[in-house]
Order: sequence, then C-alpha cells, then structure tokens
Amino acid sequence: METTYQKHHRGRVILHVDCNSFFASCEIARDPSLKGKAVVVAGDPKERKGVVLAANYIAKQRFGIYTTMPLWEAKKRCPQLVILKPDFYLYRDISEKVFQFLATFTPLLEPASIDEGYLDITDCHLPLSPLDIAEQIQKGLLQTLHIPVSIGIAPNKFLAKMASNMKKPLGITVLRRRDVPKVLWPLPIQEMHGIGDKTAKKLNGIGIFTIGELAKAEKVTLQNLLGITGVRLKEWANGIDHRSVDPEAGEKWKSIGSSTTLSRNVTEERILLEVLRDLAQSVSKRMKQKNAVSSTVQIMIRYSNFQTIT
Repeated sequence: METTYQKHHRGRVILHVDCNSFFASCEIARDPSLKGKAVVVAGDPKERKGVVLAANYIAKQRFGIYTTMPLWEAKKRCPQLVILKPDFYLYRDISEKVFQFLATFTPLLEPASIDEGYLDITDCHLPLSPLDIAEQIQKGLLQTLHIPVSIGIAPNKFLAKMASNMKKPLGITVLRRRDVPKVLWPLPIQEMHGIGDKTAKKLNGIGIFTIGELAKAEKVTLQNLLGITGVRLKEWANGIDHRSVDPEAGEKWKSIGSSTTLSRNVTEERILLEVLRDLAQSVSKRMKQKNAVSSTVQIMIRYSNFQTIT
C-alpha cells in the first residue's frame, strides 16, 4: 500500500509561502483594533504626492485601492481609510520570525524577499502530506504571529510561485505540471511570474499574448528577442524549472549601485536623464571590473520630503 506522502515524493515538492499584504498585516498584528478596517501603509498623508505602499484586503477588495495608487485617490475612494506610516523595523522583525518558523519544517528554505520564500519539503521527515504541511504553516503563522499567508504547492519554484498567487488571502493551491495547459496557458502573459510590463510589450509585439502562446513559441525567436531570458521563460511557460531551493541564495545576493544627491530640487527631464546616465555608466563600469551580470535593475528616487520610491 502506498501513502499520499510517498506518492508525492517521487518528485520534488516545493512550497512558495507568500505573506498577504505584508506591511499592512504587520500593522494589524501589532494593533488588533485595526481588524475589519481599510488599512494602508503610505507616505506622509499631508503630502499630496504620497503613494500607497501596501493595502490590506478590505482596502483592496471593497474600495479598489492598490499599491502605488496616489494617496489622495485612495482617500477619495475610502474617506475612513486608516493611513499608517511605514515602520520597516517592525516589518524586518516580523519577517525574521516568519522565516524562523518556516525553518522548523525544513532546512531547505530560500527567502525570496522580506515577505516570501521557498521551501523544499521533498525529504521533510514529517508523517504528513504536503497539503497537511502547508495547512500547518498557514495556521501556525496566523496563530503565533497573526500574519496571513498564501501557499503554492508544486514540483518546482516557478509553479509554486504561480500557485501561491491564485488564492489570496489565506489560500493553498496545488499546481502540477499536467495542470499547466489547462490552468496557466489561457492566462494573459502579464500574469506570468518573471514577466514585467516591458517584456510583455516585447512579446505582444511578436504576437504572444498568453502564456500558452509563449509555451509554443519558437525557441530561436524568443532568444533573438530576449536572449537567454526568452529560453528560460519558454521553459517556465511549459512548467519546467530546474532551479533548486538554495538556503544560501540570500548571502549570494550582491548589489552594485551608485547614487548622488542634487544640490536643488530638479524637475527638468533633460537634467534628470543626464544624472541617470552618469549613474548608469558608473554602475556599468564597476560591473565590468567585477565581471558581474544582473537580472534586475533598480532605481531609487528620494524626494526633498524624504519620501522614497524604488
């Protein structure tokens, strides 16, 4: 006789744990009186240019408030909106506790950001099915830290990430490779993990609008358009992802940056582009010296009121 647990262990079993509306959830965990209210974390509410950094699901679902929405518009949609300034010390502290809790299930844990991570539970020595383990994680984080999470269960990191996005908040979703044509292929290309607006536009330009069309596209065409990234995205669209869960990945992350503070407030596009070009050239030169490549380019802007956008 074969148990469900043994069946699953013929292949890898990866969980992607994603904290729901993390910043807002941390604030509600600290102050339970906020439960049932529309809550956002944002810049200075007196500053018209402030933007929403995080919104809880009441703000999202009832009032259509979303991350990056101008604060004045969010207040217009919900006059009783609770607006809180970000407390990154709190968020980092709770993030550490979340990952400490996850580490009790398996040492194969890879943080992907402050509020999400991957677990490889293939050889997890618990007499539980992957679904039972996911439920234990979800209930445990809610009971001990009051942080809601959604969890994806899949044979690889890409599918686990896609699965965790399918039911929010507090969802658990199983996504197998055989489910990919039915579940993922009909989705718009913009909903695929790893594809941003610019990549989506490039793919749209060659007639690729769904994940299914990407999965069936010619490898050479994608490589000419996007380089090695195009090949990887095609594999992902077919449910293939060979990346392992790497506990040391966080320690390997390196950044090469360059910044400057202008002597006055500047709004002229020509001057700003010159500054940006100089900074980019500085970063490029140092990357070449270190023989480094990157998968992400990040730009940070800090205004005179110290509001920072990344």
